[in-house]
Amino acid sequence: MQTRTLGNSGLEVSAIGLGCMGMSFSYGPPKDKHEMTALLHAAVDRGVTFFDTAEVYGPYLNEELVGEALAPFRGKIVIATKFGFDLRDGINFRSPNGAPGLNSQPEHIKQVVEESLQRLQIEVIDLLYQHRVDPDVPIEEVAGAVKELIQAGKVKHFGLSEAGVQTIRRAHAVQPLTALQSEYSLWTRTPEQEVIPTLEELGIGFVPYSPLGKGFLTGAMNENTKLDSADFRSMLPRFTPEAMKANQALVDLLGVLAERKQATPAQIALAWLLAQKPWIVPIPGTTKLHRLEENLGAATVELTPEDLQEIDAAAAQITVQGARYPEKLEQMTGR
Repeated sequence: MQTRTLGNSGLEVSAIGLGCMGMSFSYGPPKDKHEMTALLHAAVDRGVTFFDTAEVYGPYLNEELVGEALAPFRGKIVIATKFGFDLRDGINFRSPNGAPGLNSQPEHIKQVVEESLQRLQIEVIDLLYQHRVDPDVPIEEVAGAVKELIQAGKVKHFGLSEAGVQTIRRAHAVQPLTALQSEYSLWTRTPEQEVIPTLEELGIGFVPYSPLGKGFLTGAMNENTKLDSADFRSMLPRFTPEAMKANQALVDLLGVLAERKQATPAQIALAWLLAQKPWIVPIPGTTKLHRLEENLGAATVELTPEDLQEIDAAAAQITVQGARYPEKLEQMTGR
């Protein structure tokens, strides 16, 4: 497995990481612990060194799974986790408007880090993200709290998730950022407008989550796909039957190139991301070994400048239907 360095930080990770959320959260009930442990071990065996989790995934279950499963590989892997949601008794508090509650008060951050360290069975967190920007806490205070944790030897690197450009700049001025984690893929290209140029200017790495469009870009879903009510995609505007029917054109585009390259649509989607910048490290999630192997195979798919131009020209003719999130969750991005 090739490696990449996240920005100017010196943090070296596998070119493709593994998003672990779906093993415990959002895509139906938590998966079998033994099966997921075997999958995490298989990822390490295949060269993956970058694993992504968060306290809110479960809550807590995913950190516990990742911590236990990856305990034998301490020192050989990088674990990223996140703080920022207001969890009370293991339940995410809801704010008056119905959106998930946030809490990035400095004392809360420090408490969350202590608890995450225990669940992950580690002495220092490799990469700590603020999960969503908290409008009630100045980002300078958040960055200052993480800076203190870095100085105390409890955290190595600082990141933000779904933050806007001004927030990135303000945080970076207090404690240099190693990475931004936001959604980015062929059907979510908003970061190209302002975020990616800013990251390049400041020397910050980019970690795209949902690089396969939450599964849609693999070609495994269509307008007839029935999503379980426990699957959070069932509440996303982009996953209505009408939107999926309209967005099929994007999957068809990937399929044409995949056939030519003797690859799969998922591999083309990931290879496209890898080709954008050398400091971009996607973290596709999966709970299946064959999908893990398929995703990792994207690192060997070479897209020429002509291929990339062809993809961009064709994608420009396709208007993606449906918002990424319901309005209340969409408002929590780009702050």
